[in-house]
Amino acid sequence: MQLRYNYRAYPNASQRRALASAFGCARVVWNDCLRDRKEAHAAGLPYVKSAELSRLRITQAKRTAERAWLADVSAVVLQQSLRDLDTAYKNFFDSVIGKRAGRKAGPPRYKSKKDTRQSIRFNTNAFRLKDDGTVYVAKVGNLKVKWSRRLPAAPTSLTVTRDSAGRYFLSFVVDTKPDVLPEAETEAGIDLGLSAFAVLSDGRKIDSPRFLRRAEKKLKRLQQELSRKAAGSKNRAKARIALARQHARVADRRRDFHHKASTQIICDNQAVYVEDLAVSGLGRTRLAKSVHDAGWSAFVRMLEYKAARHGRTFAKVDRAFPSSQVCSACGLRDGPKPLHVREWACGECGTVHDRDHNAARNVLFEGRRIVAAGRAETLNACGAPVRRAPVPAQRREAGSPRKDQPTQAGIAGARQLPGRVCIRR
Repeated sequence: MQLRYNYRAYPNASQRRALASAFGCARVVWNDCLRDRKEAHAAGLPYVKSAELSRLRITQAKRTAERAWLADVSAVVLQQSLRDLDTAYKNFFDSVIGKRAGRKAGPPRYKSKKDTRQSIRFNTNAFRLKDDGTVYVAKVGNLKVKWSRRLPAAPTSLTVTRDSAGRYFLSFVVDTKPDVLPEAETEAGIDLGLSAFAVLSDGRKIDSPRFLRRAEKKLKRLQQELSRKAAGSKNRAKARIALARQHARVADRRRDFHHKASTQIICDNQAVYVEDLAVSGLGRTRLAKSVHDAGWSAFVRMLEYKAARHGRTFAKVDRAFPSSQVCSACGLRDGPKPLHVREWACGECGTVHDRDHNAARNVLFEGRRIVAAGRAETLNACGAPVRRAPVPAQRREAGSPRKDQPTQAGIAGARQLPGRVCIRR
């Protein structure tokens, strides 16, 4: 599997100028090639191939007076910029025909030199890790790097990035084998929220740090200082960087919290189940700032890739599953509840539930059902893994009311707590 390792870099003045030149040349090649393809499309001409663009906008452009400065940077940077454009077009075409899953990808757009984030990519021919701890980058020099941890293998590519706060980062892509952890005895269902960042099915609660809310007062002051500066002045540029650095601190703290919490959960549990929340929809409500401050999507992505890396089971429960409406003890569904209701008593068995803990337990039971129905594997007589046939869907909608009996909501054995499902990989 491929992993990405990021490290902070500290280029000197001459290296910063060389990197700025490389950022600009990569941007120019991107814009020139994108313009050629758009003009060809508008004229009804065939799609311009990458080989033709490489010859016109890189090889021949270096010999002209207008683009002679393209020769001052590594040719790898220019070729990788063209490859990135090809990838952007492929994502767009696949999204149009429905081949690409997820949100629709738009067509590539022009890049601006005013973009606060710039990046360039190198392959193994254009960079080298040296014994003194520096990283040699073609036509840039030996970059000083803060190594927070060792690379597990030789990197296959390098991305140099300058963020909006003016910081430089080196991002290495490494091919590694999965690091399978010893099998654990527990499983966890996770209910994500705002009052508590996450509630686990065993009752543990992870408090929400609310990094943005805690830094809001300082951010407001920095934003006011920025608005008072004259447009285009050096003082405005300094104020913009100060504001960007504060936002970067907030993002770094949130990312660090996500990594620590997700790693702990994956190490402690053999299987992790989480609800698939509609974050983009919640981000358009009155709770938008708190939702974005929590960063649920990034946290779930971390859980997913760390589970794959460490040999754990991971599954998402559909967002339509009524985790807050079903009693985790008896399976009774008694309808939706307002957000201010944090505790409720089941009308069937009388069990008093904490809203979030009950939802986490229901997510655990539903996740077990999903894995057992469609993802568990068994061995045949020859010892080869055989995937079980898909289980037909229920004739009634999961969670719909039934006459004269409590709704099970898709939870097997709702009258008693389900045991641990044995999953064979």
